[in-house]
Amino acid sequence: MTRRIGLLGGMFDPIHCGHLDLAAAAESALDLTQVFIIPSNIPPHRPQPAASSFHRFAMVALAVVDHPSWRASDLELAAETPSYTSTTLRAFHDRGYDRSELFFLTGADAFLEIVTWKDYPQLLDLAHFAVVSRPGHPVSELTIRLPQLAQRMAYAPIATGTPPPMIILIEAKTADVSSTAIRARCARGEPISGLVDQRVRQHIEQHGLYQQSVENRRVIEHPPNRAAGRLHAQSRQRER
Repeated sequence: MTRRIGLLGGMFDPIHCGHLDLAAAAESALDLTQVFIIPSNIPPHRPQPAASSFHRFAMVALAVVDHPSWRASDLELAAETPSYTSTTLRAFHDRGYDRSELFFLTGADAFLEIVTWKDYPQLLDLAHFAVVSRPGHPVSELTIRLPQLAQRMAYAPIATGTPPPMIILIEAKTADVSSTAIRARCARGEPISGLVDQRVRQHIEQHGLYQQSVENRRVIEHPPNRAAGRLHAQSRQRER
């Protein structure tokens, strides 16, 4: 069976329903056989994340529990260098994945900034790029906003074995939510039910993440419970 591997990267500070909707839409449209969700370590163009790398990985591991073919990956967290898409894609090549098997998943809002990404335009030759619409950013606008890439774009689905490079457009409904808005709600003591997976919400509440007062925040850099530690170990084993 031909492998079709989805790769979704991000800060996931925290991972929310918009991320999950994006991955699910790509999985369905492209018939993906596996999806790796990869928290970033050192963001090259953003402030440092509010939650520790362990908490962000733990939340991703909790969010994928109900998806048998999804895996939390610590590939970027294990590196001490800035997290670049091109570096991650080459790491998957080194693990034996062909570029025709890899689908880098991203939202249309993020892809509009593709010309600012490291190693552009060469990184577009390292894998398929699957771009999913986001609220206020339909994929139909990409051919207009990025005319230099229009010839490489096609709407899903695509035929099995289609060689890269391709930019695959997926029109789908995804939750209108952002990690920034969730952190702000937490700081104000407002509920976040329905914005994140229930397990993620419980983790945030249990460990006092994103609280406005530093004195009230429980900062833990080591595994906060045995269950999260087991999820980490299981994800690493499955990734191998």
